[in-house]
Order: sequence, then C-alpha cells, then structure tokens
Amino acid sequence: MCISVPPKYSIAMTIGCLKGKSAISIHKELSGREPKGFTNKNFWTRGYCVSTVGLDEKQIREYIQNQKKLEAGEHGHLNF
Repeated sequence: MCISVPPKYSIAMTIGCLKGKSAISIHKELSGREPKGFTNKNFWTRGYCVSTVGLDEKQIREYIQNQKKLEAGEHGHLNF
C-alpha cells in the first residue's frame, strides 16, 4: 500500500485509524452485520512498517501493482 500522509498528521495515528476502520469494514463484510463490542479485540498485528518514498516512488508503485496481479492469480503460482 502506498499512501501519502501530510506532515500535520502523525504516522502512528494514521496507521491506527487505517487498521481500525479496515478491521471493522472487513468484519462487517464477512459477517454481514455491524460489530458490537469490538473494542479490545485484535484483528491486525500490533506492529507496522513505514518507509518514506523519494526518487523510487514509480518503481515502488509498480511493485505494488505487480503484487496485486500475483494475488489475483495472473502470474500463476509463486515458486520458492
């Protein structure tokens, strides 16, 4: 995921909001109902990784797009 966060917003607060809202949305989509008592429950892991993007933004965006294709099965199976 590549997002732009203005300097006036804290990265930690932005990630917390993103994880919280997405967890509620995913729960609602999968269960078909509004979550009740969703506080103090864990959906995502506690940690996260953030990196700044400078001159390589185009390359990073291409990598993200390629990951979407891999997840959609457009490139077959991954071999390790």
